[in-house]
This record gives sequence, structure tokens and C-alpha cells, in this order.
Amino acid sequence: MELHGLDIAIIIGYIILTIGIGFWISKRASKNMQSYFLGGNEIKWQFLGLSNASGMFDISGTMWMVMLLFVYGLKSVWIPWLWPVFNQIFLMIFLSIWLRRSGVMTGAEWIKFRFGTGQGAMLSHLIVVVFAIVVVITYVAYGFIGIGKFASAFLPWELSPDASTNEIYYGLIFTGLTAVYVIKGGMFSVVFTEVLQYIIMTIASVAVGIIAMTKVSPELLAGFIPDGWENLSFGWNLNLDWSGIMESANTKIAEDGWELFTIFFMMMLLKGILQSMAGPAPNYDMQRILSTRTPKEAAKMSGFVNVVLLFPRYMLITGLTILALVFFNEELNQMGDQVDFEQILPFAIRNFVPVGLMGILIAGLLAAFMSSFAAAVNAAPAYIVNDIYKRFINKDASDKKYVQMSYLASLAVVVIGTLFGFYLDSLNNLIDWLVAALFGGYTAANLLKWYWWRFNGYGYFWGMVGGILAAMVLPYALPDLSALQAFPVNLAISLIGCVLGSLLTQPDDEQVLIKFYLKTRPWGAWKPVLKAAQRDNPSVQPNRSVARDSFNVVIGIIWQTAITAASIFMVIQHWNKFLICMLVVIISTVILKINWYDKIEDYPADFDQTSI
Repeated sequence: MELHGLDIAIIIGYIILTIGIGFWISKRASKNMQSYFLGGNEIKWQFLGLSNASGMFDISGTMWMVMLLFVYGLKSVWIPWLWPVFNQIFLMIFLSIWLRRSGVMTGAEWIKFRFGTGQGAMLSHLIVVVFAIVVVITYVAYGFIGIGKFASAFLPWELSPDASTNEIYYGLIFTGLTAVYVIKGGMFSVVFTEVLQYIIMTIASVAVGIIAMTKVSPELLAGFIPDGWENLSFGWNLNLDWSGIMESANTKIAEDGWELFTIFFMMMLLKGILQSMAGPAPNYDMQRILSTRTPKEAAKMSGFVNVVLLFPRYMLITGLTILALVFFNEELNQMGDQVDFEQILPFAIRNFVPVGLMGILIAGLLAAFMSSFAAAVNAAPAYIVNDIYKRFINKDASDKKYVQMSYLASLAVVVIGTLFGFYLDSLNNLIDWLVAALFGGYTAANLLKWYWWRFNGYGYFWGMVGGILAAMVLPYALPDLSALQAFPVNLAISLIGCVLGSLLTQPDDEQVLIKFYLKTRPWGAWKPVLKAAQRDNPSVQPNRSVARDSFNVVIGIIWQTAITAASIFMVIQHWNKFLICMLVVIISTVILKINWYDKIEDYPADFDQTSI
């Protein structure tokens, strides 16, 4: 792609500024591990929220949602519940508070807080460390390839006449540049560079949305979409027919298998609720929560992510989509069954983004890659150094030594992830299978750890193992089932491992359970532990907020969905529906202010603060 000198200057300036910030604040990160991995718990929740939003603003996910909106229209708002996107609502309402009250550094360290130090806890600790490291290395591998392909397509310098080699060179360059400031500056560098990256991505997203609004009127768009494309609501069937407009879209819907949309929606909702109640996976999302200054700020940070992420991101998604629907329709139709929706992004940039803004947009998309990559790189070393090196190899090393080991661990993660990236084409099925297996085993064990006192370290270990093995075997044993359809089977197998592993072994140490309960104060089946705690302190009260939390979660999901839909309706200029969505946003915001925000507590009123 040919770029104007101004655009090139903007891109180079962004890269220099990003690295400069990383080095400028690196001294603050080198004090100790708490500073390196969690920013010393000194970073304001607003900055952590912007950082978290930036890390979630990955371009691969964004382009996937462009494809969804293109094919499914407004009904695509529901499909990201597969992830599920509303896990951020569960976090903001109660789970971020519960997690931050632990005061730990990593998800594996939290296992010790929950299960103690017995053999079952050790096994659970081991499997969480392995889980976290493998997932992060996989993210780094995908990031390496993604950065290479994007930079090769959009930057003007040809580093090699061979296209694949050119992608590798660009991947190595941007992987190296990102790794430099992440390794040097730790969490401080990640957060403050991601705040810059968020600002750039937001400017680019809003600009694309405005360009689309000026180029595509509602009347013009109506000629390129099927009936029902502009409706959020759905019936038993999807009832979206692209015949005569784009046959490949009908093929895509048939391949996805989502025509019976109500059944798909119900399964997706059930899976999403269970996964959300399990809490965050041990990755950058959990690390941002543990980095906040207080539990109350952890809740605010998780809520803030929804506000700052959804509206600009969907302006970008919607802008790209409607530009492609109207102006790229013929080219996409000519591709036939080989239609490539990923071509929407370069088409829109080439044809509709002016000089200057193009540089900002490309810098913003580079920032999306770099922020996701940086978040992954910063997450893994905490497990390697804190949960392996410090715990089992060198318990009494100096802070300087631990920080030095963190540099080496970060470098090792980048190198291994990059090596995986070199072979990603041949390893693609293996990596997809591995990640699916790991996350397939995560839900049941991590759900029960919050809500059932009798669930112990052995139950956690065997539940994770059962779920992971089931996810490995099910694609071969039941090949006709999709991952969503296989989820109940996987969940049942994992639950059996959780329950049998717990009931066939002794309960965890009572004092460990009491300490966890007093500090975290979850609701659920904790009555025996509550009674044990009340022996020494009769004033201890159970968490009676399950009804309020559940109500707030429902309101929060409505609030999040309305924000998403409002941004789409604004760009396609359906002003009546936009105003209705904004009214829903305002009403739900007021309810959440009164029934959630004003009632957040750092710790229960009866908790002894001196024991923290």
C-alpha cells in the first residue's frame, strides 16, 4: 500500500513514542515483583480500565465481528456472548471485588489462598501454572503472525521479495519492539503505553464511523441488505435470507449452523453464565484486577471497560461493515464460495480514509496488535517467577534478582511464542485444539471454587483434568457436535471429576477455609465455614447480597447490550432506535448507580482490617 509521507511520519512517531514511554517509566517497575507485575498496586483504576479495554481491542476479534455484522446484521450483537462478552458484568458486580480481596499476585497464588498448601492444593497450583503459561505462549504465537501479516499488508517497505518472508520480518520487528518496552517496564509500561494506544484506536474508530455515516445513507444501505438485517429481535429461526444479494452469506449462515437461533441463543446464554460465574481466566484481565489499589476500585475498573471499549469499537466495526456492504459488494460476490471478509479492512482504508487520518488508523490498528501482545507477554512471567522460581527454587532471593528473572522469563515467553509462530500454519490445528481443551476444562472447577465450601484442591485438579481430557476426546468421539453443543457433555464430565475428587478426599484445612471466607465473603454454600468462623467471632455475617447481585447482573447485561446496539444504530443512522437504546442505557445506569455503585464495599463491615 502506498502511504503519504505524513502518514509514514505518524506511524513512526507512534512507535518511537510507545517505546519511549516504556523506558521512561521503567525505573518505577524495577523496585520489586509487586511493582513489576502489578504496578505496585498504585495505578488508578481509570488507567487500568483503559489499559484493559486496549488489550481487548484486538484486530482479529474486531474483524471477526465485522464479518458477523455483515452476515447477521443487528442480531450479531448477541453472538459475542459465545466468549462471553458479558463476563465483564459479572466481574464489575461482584467477582472483581472477591478476587481483589485476596491480595495475591497471580491466579496460581490465589489457589494457595483458597485451598492451602496440601497435596491437593499443590496439584491445583501446578495445573493453573501450566494452563496460564501455555495459553499465553499461544497468544504470543498468534500475535506474532497477526502483526506480521498486518504490517506487511499496510506498511510501504518491502523487506523481502517473498511475501511470507516479508511477513516474518515484520513480525520479528514488531514483536521485538513490543517486547523491549514490556520487558523493561513491566506493568507500568504496559498500562501507560496501552492508554496511549487506546486513545489512538478510539480516534481511528470514531473517524471510520463518521466517514461511513457521510458516505452511506440509510436509504442507500437498504438496497444492499436483506429484510430483518436491521432488527435486534429474532424468532425461532434466524429468518435472514440473502438470496439475490449475496449467496455466499447464506452459505456462511448454513455452515455456522445457527439458523435455529433461539436454541443457539439459549445454549450460548447458559454457557456464558456458567463461564462468567467462574471468574476470569489467569491472563491479562485477572492481572488488571489484581493490580488495582482496592477491591472497590477493581469493581469500578471492570465496569469502566464496558463504557470505554464498546462504543468506539462498534463505531469501527459498523463503519467498516456498511462501507463494504455498499461499495465492496460486487467484489465480494465475484469471490463466490471463496469470499474473504478479511478484505473489508484494506478495501475501506484504501478507498475512504484520507491522508493523515490513514496514518492514525494504521497506527491504531498496530496499537491493537501491540496492546494485545503486550498484555499477554506481561502475564506469563508472573507465574514463572512468582509461582515456580520463588516458590520452589529460590525463596530468599533479593527483589533485584526476582526482577532480573522476570526479564528472562518475559524474554523466554517471547522467544518460545515466536518459534511457535514460525510453524503456526502446520501447528494451527494443534494450537486450536490445545486452547479449546484447556478452556474446556476450566469452567466447572473454577465455578465451584467460589460457591461450595466442600470443594477442595483434589476436586479442582481432577475437575480441570477431566474437562481438559474430555475436550481433547470429544471432537473425535462426537465429531458432528460443535464446540457449543459439546459443552454440556464436557461440563458434566468435569463436574464428575470435581465432585468425586472432593468427596473422596478430606476437606481442606478449616483455618484456610475460614481465612478465605472471612476475607472474600462469597455467597453460596458456605454455612459450615460460617459457623466455624462465628465460634471465634459471633459478629461475622454471611453475604446476603445474592439477590441484589443477580438483579444487577441482569441490569448490567441489558446496559452493555444497549451500549453496543446504540453505537450500531448511530452509524447506520436509525435515530429512533438509537434514542431508545440510549434511554435504556440511561435508565440502567441510574439503577446500577443506586443499587450497585453506591453499595460497593472494599471489605465486609465485620472484617478485621488489621489482618489484611
